[in-house]
Amino acid sequence: MTESIPRYFTIEQANLAVVIIRPLMREVLDIRSRILSMQEEVWPVIEKALGNGGNRAASQAAYEFERLDDLVHQIQAAGAMIKDMNTGLVDFLAQRDGREVYLCWKYGEERVEYWHDIEAGFDGRQPW
Repeated sequence: MTESIPRYFTIEQANLAVVIIRPLMREVLDIRSRILSMQEEVWPVIEKALGNGGNRAASQAAYEFERLDDLVHQIQAAGAMIKDMNTGLVDFLAQRDGREVYLCWKYGEERVEYWHDIEAGFDGRQPW
């Protein structure tokens, strides 16, 4: 098994990736909202469907989950790490002063402008 070499982003590279990721994250957030709005109707049906083949609501939920999985993989393929799907929080591995840090972007922000120590998380964000 080969070890993968970490991919480090510059702020410019992270901002280029955000151009690709932004519409994907918008769709992730939309799907999340649709899934949550179907929750009361769908969860009992999904439980029941395990034994009898399902229905339209369960099929729609399955489609939404498949699309969500595809979007997450596309975002990860761009080199980003989804840290919070509820808010659209994404990190990019970077180096600052010889140590690993995360460049931090949240859906709705125009561009990547913050970073934080790997252990610090969102609360430790600082301007780049």
